[in-house]
Amino acid sequence: MRALTIRQPWAAAITYADKRVENRTWPTSYRGPVLIHAGRTLDARHGPMVASVVKGLQLELGAVLAVARITECHPDDGECTPWSMKGMHHFVLDEVTALPLPIPHRGAQGLWTPPAVLVDRVRELLEAEGTARVLREDTGPEVPW
Repeated sequence: MRALTIRQPWAAAITYADKRVENRTWPTSYRGPVLIHAGRTLDARHGPMVASVVKGLQLELGAVLAVARITECHPDDGECTPWSMKGMHHFVLDEVTALPLPIPHRGAQGLWTPPAVLVDRVRELLEAEGTARVLREDTGPEVPW
């Protein structure tokens, strides 16, 4: 299990809208479940692009909002989705499942390993909703990035 800190409003666009690609300057070979953590700062550069998508939502800061599954990572090969950015590595996200309540927690850079107590709390919330399947750890083959 890993976690990824993403600035708002991008974390909300993943959690509540159709953003299924996270753009990063670095690649990853990790495949599997990932906590979507909203960072403590807002990205004001491109925020207006998603304002209509997350309009009316409170943009939680410093909290885990969802669980997803990283199923692929590829370098920019054109726009694979409208959310893709040219020149970036695209982390493809599937099975995005919003938590019923945000869980406040401090984030970190890169793909970080969340503490067991945080994973247990996420699992508890998802099991109560009947959606804990996204936490399974079948990571599949490693990709040589």
